Amino acid sequence: MQTDTHFTLGPATTLPRIWTGLWQLSSNAWGSATAQRVRDAMAAYVDRGYTAFADHYGPAEELFGQFIKNLPEGERPFGATKWAVFQPMAVTFEAVEAAVDKSRVRMQTQRIDLLQFFWQNYQDRQYITALEHLLQLRLSGKIRNLGLCNFDTARADEVCTVLGPGSIVSNQIQFSIIDVRPLHGMNDVCEKHDMKLLAYGVLCGGLLTDNWLGKSEPELYSSGLNPSQRKYLDVILKAWGTWELFQALLRTLRDIADRHAGASIANVAVRWVLEHPFVGAVIIGARLGLTDYAEDNNRVFSFALTERDKTEIEAILRQSKSASMIMTIGDCGAEYRG
Repeated sequence: MQTDTHFTLGPATTLPRIWTGLWQLSSNAWGSATAQRVRDAMAAYVDRGYTAFADHYGPAEELFGQFIKNLPEGERPFGATKWAVFQPMAVTFEAVEAAVDKSRVRMQTQRIDLLQFFWQNYQDRQYITALEHLLQLRLSGKIRNLGLCNFDTARADEVCTVLGPGSIVSNQIQFSIIDVRPLHGMNDVCEKHDMKLLAYGVLCGGLLTDNWLGKSEPELYSSGLNPSQRKYLDVILKAWGTWELFQALLRTLRDIADRHAGASIANVAVRWVLEHPFVGAVIIGARLGLTDYAEDNNRVFSFALTERDKTEIEAILRQSKSASMIMTIGDCGAEYRG
């Protein structure tokens, strides 16, 4: 079941359609706050209905674990993490279990709500074996839901087919008005296997916001950009279009927002992603303890895009190279595999 504000992950897990991403805890490049301020911010988000957190970078797992450890079982937020395999390894059940147990200890939980699996080298087909072991751990109660992270269309389809119905509940993939690669096949795989897309990069590191409307093109390595903004600026300029066209997109999104009283450019950008039925949730990065966009995010559910809105967005996208990014960058997740 999927509503405007909630969706069902797997057979019975009802979750909000906006998740809080914790990757900005990985580096001071996004700013830093004390552990207590981060935990206080988590509590404030939960109080406002943002009850799902995702990612494993830096101290994210530990901070999430510290936050939930004293909460009653029924009041704990949903915690998603990753097991990312970048280097060659011998995939034994013991090795896979050790990786899962490491996250369980850090997150101070007996069962991981969602374990998302990333595998760097597709030529090493042990990723199937690793996932089979993860399914065993799900059956034993150490994992509640099993998902993928940055798997491309062909491998996501393969994995879901080999492991069988209901084995994989999600794939965390980059998807935005700028990066539309999931519309070139991943959407069909999601529908075929009843798998939900968990979209990140929906705001391009904050570039798809009112803050950048009317601004001059920044230098790629400007000290005023955080790592995410450098990443997405590079995509915009090298694979998508020009800064001038990007500004035209922001103006269009601003015009649309003005037709939906109180909405922001970010609201429209998030809404555009969420209105694709194969998307379960968007994961929006948060600088917990430093900034708070929870109230602005709530406005995403105060309106729906009209046909006029969608037509105006599409008119800008037709001027861009978004349709060819599936060829120039590669399929979903290709940018992480060189």
